Amino acid sequence: MQKTVAPKNLKEFNDRLLEISVRLPKRLKQCADFVGRNTDIIAVSTVSELSKRAGVQPSAFMRFCSLMGFSGFSEMQRMFRESHVQRWPDYTTRLEKLRSSSEESPSALLAEFIDVGRVSLENLAGTIDPETLENAVQELVKAPLIHIIGLSRAVPVATYLAYAFEKMGVPAMMHGGFGNLQHKNAIRPGDVLLAITFAPYSEETLDLATFADARNNKIVAITDTLNSHLHALNSVILTVPEENVGAFRALAAPLSLAMTLAVAVGTRRKKS
Repeated sequence: MQKTVAPKNLKEFNDRLLEISVRLPKRLKQCADFVGRNTDIIAVSTVSELSKRAGVQPSAFMRFCSLMGFSGFSEMQRMFRESHVQRWPDYTTRLEKLRSSSEESPSALLAEFIDVGRVSLENLAGTIDPETLENAVQELVKAPLIHIIGLSRAVPVATYLAYAFEKMGVPAMMHGGFGNLQHKNAIRPGDVLLAITFAPYSEETLDLATFADARNNKIVAITDTLNSHLHALNSVILTVPEENVGAFRALAAPLSLAMTLAVAVGTRRKKS
């Protein structure tokens, strides 16, 4: 039997994870679900730590690594470390990269952000699937209550949606974990969760989405082009490619998509 080729980067890893997850036995499925929700800690954790948090034996975690095509945990961890270094520099590194690639004047920075915003919007126009967008709007229109969650970099997008829905009289509730309260039990049958998260994905957002999925609530997700755990749930996925300036990523595309959803949903609900 031909040996499975190990993923070379995070995208290939997520593609492979989504492919095999549906047919895994219970313990290996626990490993897959845990890794899918916690990709940000794989690079800095041991097998013992990860298996304990996933609720499985270390031997099960090693079998999972082998099933993914790796010779062992060390090879899988090395892939995560390389992907982490390539994609997620700290803010000091981002500023250094920005200084080395552009002028430091505010006008020059504005010009660059305008340019990458234009490119991001053009990419969105070329990649968004009209049928998927229509399905997302339909799900939100018929929802008795729309639950919104978006943390970290997704906060501006989630906040705008909550604001716009309120102004248009669309019943919506924003989840943010204030006071460490998730209000997840406010999600009732028929409600829809609108989840916004970008890599590295928010664990709180993925946890709420998993909770809603387990209760058979529909999920509409705004995320980036990397596969996330949201793809494995009962969700309508709207992917938003983004450009960046010196590793600082703009929000022109996801905010434009959020405005589209808000206006489309608000308009249709007034007509119904």
